[in-house]
Amino acid sequence: MLELLQQNGPLVFLTAAGVAFLFMLLRSKKARRTAPKDTVLIYGLDRGMAAPSTSPFPLKLETFCRMAGIPYMVNHGGIMSSKGKSPWMEYNGRAVADSQFCIEHLRAERGDLDPDAGLSPLQIAQARAFRELTEENLYWTMCYELFIRRVDQLNKALCFRGLKGLKLWLITRVLLPYVLRLEMWGHGIGRHSDAEIWSIAVKDLQALSDFLGEKKYFLGDEPRGVDCALFGMLCQILYHMPGSRHDMHVREYLPNIVAYVDRMKRRFWPDWNERCKGDNYCPDEYQLYPPRRSNGYHP
Repeated sequence: MLELLQQNGPLVFLTAAGVAFLFMLLRSKKARRTAPKDTVLIYGLDRGMAAPSTSPFPLKLETFCRMAGIPYMVNHGGIMSSKGKSPWMEYNGRAVADSQFCIEHLRAERGDLDPDAGLSPLQIAQARAFRELTEENLYWTMCYELFIRRVDQLNKALCFRGLKGLKLWLITRVLLPYVLRLEMWGHGIGRHSDAEIWSIAVKDLQALSDFLGEKKYFLGDEPRGVDCALFGMLCQILYHMPGSRHDMHVREYLPNIVAYVDRMKRRFWPDWNERCKGDNYCPDEYQLYPPRRSNGYHP
């Protein structure tokens, strides 16, 4: 990796600068607001064409708020955190970056609403292991599939507000693929062959399917925090990666995952169509989402 950076240092710098510039183009020009007391303000990316977020991580955090019954609002302006990541949140005046750190902070602040209350140490360990498998391993196989192997489909999955022509081509065909190659190389998965990366994806998906089995949710009859992470990731496969190897494999060989995603979607996202940028899309920036009722989420 060091050799790669030494050989391409100027290009890496220019690429990073270009991505930062394009993020500035995509960011909302609206002034930031302050959320009411005890209300989460999520700073995420834009709504997706077929799922409520173009990234699994904002969708994970938003689903957690719905599951836990914590009121929240969303800013879709693509404003990055102090760590350069999305999503992040503000809660009662405190900024917290990284979706998992956000969730852990909310658990600490609102323990009375923690959906993981009552889990055994074994269940907590299982949830952590499968969340890490999904977010730190399977995720990178998806990045390879979408940003490298099927880059021609990228603009169909992601929303690039106000970009077209040369700017759109630059971000989807040059900048993002190059940056993702560097990130995957640093992670380690980018050093593998296409066949090896796909083998990792298949085994990860099979492990998720095998553990889920015939259960309604990942740890049993009731949804838990880990379901937010898995749902956010699997939604990207089933809704934003149509025709990809991931999508076709899950639909053909892992029907329990398809049913699981649909179950989570029906329970926590009855307003799914209004939150996706299709014909029924309703803008919702800074809309207050109230707590759910006991039998599911009702916006």
